[in-house]
Amino acid sequence: MTLAPRSLFGRLTLLLVAVVAIATVSMILLFRQDRAALVARQFGDTKIAQLQAMRAALEGAEGRATLGRIGREFGARIIPESERPALAHAGPPQTPLVAELEQRLRAELGPGTEVRALPGRQQFLVRLQAGGTAYWAAFPMPAPRELDGAPSRALAWSLAIVLLLLATAYVSARYLARPLRQLNAAVDELGRGGTPAPLPESGPSEIAAVNRRFNAMLANLRQIERDRALLLAGVSHDLRTPLARLRLGVEMGGGDDPAERAGMVADIEEMDRIVGQFLDFARADDTSGRELAELDPIVQACVDRYVAAGREIGFRPGGVRPLPLKPTAVSRLVANLVDNALAYGAPPVDVVTADGEAFATIEVRDRGAGIAPDDVERLKRPFTRASDARARADGAAGAGLGLAIVERIARMHGGTLDILPRDGGGTVARVRLAAGRARDREAEPTSDPR
Repeated sequence: MTLAPRSLFGRLTLLLVAVVAIATVSMILLFRQDRAALVARQFGDTKIAQLQAMRAALEGAEGRATLGRIGREFGARIIPESERPALAHAGPPQTPLVAELEQRLRAELGPGTEVRALPGRQQFLVRLQAGGTAYWAAFPMPAPRELDGAPSRALAWSLAIVLLLLATAYVSARYLARPLRQLNAAVDELGRGGTPAPLPESGPSEIAAVNRRFNAMLANLRQIERDRALLLAGVSHDLRTPLARLRLGVEMGGGDDPAERAGMVADIEEMDRIVGQFLDFARADDTSGRELAELDPIVQACVDRYVAAGREIGFRPGGVRPLPLKPTAVSRLVANLVDNALAYGAPPVDVVTADGEAFATIEVRDRGAGIAPDDVERLKRPFTRASDARARADGAAGAGLGLAIVERIARMHGGTLDILPRDGGGTVARVRLAAGRARDREAEPTSDPR
């Protein structure tokens, strides 16, 4: 198990945060080091100037009163070496600041200059020559300095800079990962059968090259789809003309065997129905020509045609409000679902509509043998037929396009097709059509009557 983020955005953010953290820590360490060197330099310069002035003042000084006065002026205690010879045996300086000062004092004041430390008194001593006499000058040991809150100000500024850099890193990572998110969304939509918009071909050269290739692939797929639709439409149109002539010849030519002629007419009607499905499938992707229409009258008109033909079918309208539709396509959708219910299921067939927040719903329910859950997605694919357990009642094979046409029309209206088992046996074909409005709750069809 790795702790590194899996997304490119997360990894870019982590990389930028790590770079900012390293840069900030390095900046703080360099600041502390430079500040310590600056403090040491300032301390040494001050003491050297002070001791040079003190040595000049001690030239020709006599008496304790004069030494006391000079000591008060320079903030030190001055002791002639002859009075305290034991001070020469004091320990060397322990603090780096005073040790470095000793080297500089010898270079500035001469080789006779020495520095000793008195840790018990928190003092350091400097030996210097003035007017032929050696003196020890005692100074308080330097304490760690706090330069007017400089560390706290530096820390506050560092934190502000870090926050600014982190915000910049976050924005930069999102900007760099955005083209990949767009590509992922387009590929996902294409995988679901949608038609994504072309991706922008700007930005970094690598991303622009990938987007150009994706757009070219998308254009090729669209051209293939148009060619397929044109082929289906052309074949269907070419077949319908001779079929019409054949049917007319059978009808007008008569025949001694009415049963044989009825069979020929039935075969021609079946061929015409299959050709009609080819045409419907070829037209199902046309998204133009939508208009605000009422769903219930469209469904009612379709159901009435089956009732007039003597089919056992009922309709329960749900009072669906007007929504953007292609009425002819929706009528074709309902007819295909009813045809499937009558051909593969068993009566009675019930058609139900319902109004919803974001979707309007159409359900077609039958009492057939039902569809196995594993077969649902397979039956939505073009040219796929039902198994023997759910064959047409009239034994005809069909073209395998009914549910594929329904799903395309539903998708064209921003909706979906679901095939569900019906309580008590049978199948429910549920189509949801985008209503083009947003409300708080979505209404589903009422419970299925048994």
